[in-house]
Amino acid sequence: MGGLRKLATSFVAPGPCGVAVRDRLKHLTPQDEKVLQAVGAHQGALASRDLKARCADGLEHGADTWAARKRELTGASSSRIAGAITKATHDQWALARRCQAAHIRQLDAGIRTLRHRLSLPLGEKGTRRTAGGYRSKNEWFRKSRRLAALEDRHTAAVAEWQAGRVRVVRGGKRLLNTRHHLAQARLTEDEWRQRWEAERWFIAADGESGKRFGNETIRVTPDGKVSIKLPAPLAHLANTRNGRYTLTARIAFAHRGAEWADRITANRAVAYRIHLDTERGRWYLTASWQRPAIQTIPLETARARGMIGVDTNADHFAAYRLDRHGNPVGEPHRFGYDLSGTTTHRDAQIRHALTRLINWAKRVGVAAIGIEDLDFTAEKTREKHGGRKRFRQLISGMPTARLKARLVSMAAEHGLSIVAVDPAYTSLWGAQHWQKPLTTPHRKMSRHDAAGIAIGRRALGHPVRRRTAPPPHDQSDRAGHRTAQAAPGTRGREGTRPPTTDRPPGEPPPNGKRKREPSASNTVRDAPSTHQWVQDSLMCTG
Repeated sequence: MGGLRKLATSFVAPGPCGVAVRDRLKHLTPQDEKVLQAVGAHQGALASRDLKARCADGLEHGADTWAARKRELTGASSSRIAGAITKATHDQWALARRCQAAHIRQLDAGIRTLRHRLSLPLGEKGTRRTAGGYRSKNEWFRKSRRLAALEDRHTAAVAEWQAGRVRVVRGGKRLLNTRHHLAQARLTEDEWRQRWEAERWFIAADGESGKRFGNETIRVTPDGKVSIKLPAPLAHLANTRNGRYTLTARIAFAHRGAEWADRITANRAVAYRIHLDTERGRWYLTASWQRPAIQTIPLETARARGMIGVDTNADHFAAYRLDRHGNPVGEPHRFGYDLSGTTTHRDAQIRHALTRLINWAKRVGVAAIGIEDLDFTAEKTREKHGGRKRFRQLISGMPTARLKARLVSMAAEHGLSIVAVDPAYTSLWGAQHWQKPLTTPHRKMSRHDAAGIAIGRRALGHPVRRRTAPPPHDQSDRAGHRTAQAAPGTRGREGTRPPTTDRPPGEPPPNGKRKREPSASNTVRDAPSTHQWVQDSLMCTG
């Protein structure tokens, strides 16, 4: 075991601490849409201006500059709207800062790998953990050029990080780049412009506990009536008193509607966001709120009723049920999904597969699901897997972070816990110790099914390897070694049998005599070695 890395301890993943539900704003009148567009464009312009000011402040930002920006926005909107805009600006700047740090770490990893491989002789083979040398002089030369390019990018990124300069695009960088590929995206310039402006609109408000229905800016009553506090320059568009505009549409949250109604009835904080889906031409309202973090159950409690081990793959979940002793029960289950197509399609596929997995877990009566704590950040580098393009595309296409967040959230709603385990060697050891023994003419075990068993056993606290087999017949090595050898210096079951005496070990027998005399020899093999065998002369006569 000296060459294996130390495994991380399994743990129960903490539950979700936030909730978001969405409903469509149906039957809006042309006047309603006109008001929503005006409010979104006005507040979106304020948000863009505030983000520009925040990025210009860089690391010099403080409480004074924040207060000054909020005062400036208050005159063009309201105090609550200004607070929502500045908070969204800070969240966006902080996200860009984290992405910048991740980019620098990725460049560091690429530079280290390139330097290591360039320092090796041509054609030198690598190991499972480190890459080897390059195959030819041409490849070595091209990689040396790439090293120089990465070092240039790293120097520029570090300089921007130290100066506090970030790059942020309101509306999204992907949509911005689509402007140069309209034919490929099958969009006209007017359609792109409409999407671009809609993505930059800002119609959102943070909740306030103690205020009527939990939000003073965007107010939703228990019967579904939606009203908006208009900014000061748009107050003339109000159709009710106090500068508010009430929409004709009514909303009714089908999911978590009772929980949402309880919150607004008690005047607890609920945040709202209104946005336009330009592809469908529909308006939506999203409500979100925080709730106390769900207390995770102890690990022993999660293991009490067994476990379902889940192996995550590019196109399916391979799951196997195990009892609390780590024994596989029943047949392997596979829940497929398709990660091609649009983001919406991929999300729907993941949700559908997770729903089927959770429903099966509820039917069999387990309390927890074991899953690998996957993180492919270090494995996605082009320098490490440059020649394995399909492999890089495979691990890059697996939505590990989103999958874990969805699984934890959906499982918590059904009273299930998620046990995260170290993913090291699960596929290797699962195939080695479980794939062949469980394969029958009526059960086809794949490597992924066996990995699910390995994950489940690790989540239960058992070793992945199967139980040690007893020595066959009378010798431990006649039919091969044990399936799991004892560690050096640990004799245990393979030690010598203690003598059948009633005295402590090492004490001489009383009167110098044994308590039990040896039995007489009954076989030729047990005969004393001093016995002289004489051939009978009658056997030689013919």
